[in-house]
Amino acid sequence: MTKQTTNNDIAKTINETAGKVRINPSSEVLIEHAIQQPEVSQTVTGTIVARTGEFTGRSPGDKFIVEDTLTKDTVWWGNTGNISRQSFDILMGDMLAEMAGKDIFHQQLQAGADLKSCYNVDVFSPSAWHSLFIQDLLIVPTSERLIAFSADVSIIHLPEFKADPARHGSKTETCIALDLSRKIVLVCGTAYAGEIKKSVFSLFNFHAPDSDILPMHCSANVGKDGDSALFFGLSGTGKTTLSSSPDRALVGDDEHGWSKEGIFNLEGGCYAKAINLTFEAEPEIFEAAKYPSAVMENVVINPDSGEPDYTDSSLTENTRIAYPLSAIPNRVESGIASAPKNVVLLTADAFGVLPPIARLTREQAIYYFLSGYTAKVAGTERGVVEPQATFSTCFGAPFMARFPSDYGDLLDKRLQESGAQCWLLNTGWTGGAYGTGGRMPLATTRRILNAALNGELNDADYRIDDIFKFEVPTSIEGVDATILEPEKTWSDGAAFKKQAEELLRLFEENYKDLAKKDAS
Repeated sequence: MTKQTTNNDIAKTINETAGKVRINPSSEVLIEHAIQQPEVSQTVTGTIVARTGEFTGRSPGDKFIVEDTLTKDTVWWGNTGNISRQSFDILMGDMLAEMAGKDIFHQQLQAGADLKSCYNVDVFSPSAWHSLFIQDLLIVPTSERLIAFSADVSIIHLPEFKADPARHGSKTETCIALDLSRKIVLVCGTAYAGEIKKSVFSLFNFHAPDSDILPMHCSANVGKDGDSALFFGLSGTGKTTLSSSPDRALVGDDEHGWSKEGIFNLEGGCYAKAINLTFEAEPEIFEAAKYPSAVMENVVINPDSGEPDYTDSSLTENTRIAYPLSAIPNRVESGIASAPKNVVLLTADAFGVLPPIARLTREQAIYYFLSGYTAKVAGTERGVVEPQATFSTCFGAPFMARFPSDYGDLLDKRLQESGAQCWLLNTGWTGGAYGTGGRMPLATTRRILNAALNGELNDADYRIDDIFKFEVPTSIEGVDATILEPEKTWSDGAAFKKQAEELLRLFEENYKDLAKKDAS
């Protein structure tokens, strides 16, 4: 393949050299083929369950962007690896050669509910369950759009193909390579399906700002009065859980764009964490997991009942369920909504020092957006024995190819235009740090969130937090006032102050480092 290779060239090559190419097969056909794959089984209700083998999560260290005239000065290289155009083309040629003679599933899909800025996406894979996964996660175009379909993006997916570092410029046998100029993605050496969807998001995140669109790693929903809300947060903070609410319609659970006209979903499905899933805590997700085309990743099935055991983390804590938005009855079918009235930044503070909610100024909102804070707890990763602060720029650093200021400036612009109120919502620990205190009760978090979204907190009384300087409501109906003032939930006030000041220091150090990297 040469550097002039286009998306149409890729489709033409695969159609001419592969075995049988199934274009846009139905979910029923994909399920029929998926259950023939050795790593796939089914629940008692027929839901597909796939094991991804060695890789049960993303491989950020194996992700590369082609360095060329477009990306050389626009990509934040401190946040991603680079690969030469020559190495990329050798890898693409080898992967296409590997596809020769194989049966391939070809999905023609849409990324972006707003037709003015959407991408037409070709996804080629020999794996039926991965093809079903991405059919769930992206938008299936209308029949009219399919007639004139011409790909803007091509994804070549070969999970069993192993990259050769010496030949392909990769670090390991796993490689996720993006040519942002030609909008071509190569994924090999990993069966974790999230790599496919996140590659589309990475492409969008790079190009969207050029169209005055803020790309966002967030969920979104809409109230009965048409008021929309955004929920930014890293894994484990409640982004999917809190946006799936019976009294608010879901726009999407993970990836959105915000233009001057409003917000839109990039996807057509949800990718929810399944660990410890229960009907009582998350009824919408629990029921969506039974949807006919849903795909479970690394969920353990009870051998006696055939039911999923959501408490079993023997394969990974990162168990997942993919399902189309049509599995959620209370949804915004268009995937489009007005500019948000509220923007919620989620964190799971395992140090137990942040209040359950704080009202932010626009300047504070930009600061916490660029910080992207949450905390890992003991046991979630090898070597983590006590809470560790985690900062992920814009709540999605691995997918944000540009410099942080590009996204921060766009958020500032959108907030000024919309007048949206911003909140910091802590879904983490209260009464002490992890190991001493307890997790913030979900019912309490939902009550506090509802108070913010329905306007109850607009005229509430606030105090200024002594350490973090944001506003904290002094009372919320139905919420124990003590929980709103974290220091009072600790038995040792001096220990609380020491821990809070340490977290403040970590924030300040991270922001200084971020500013240095952004300027370099």
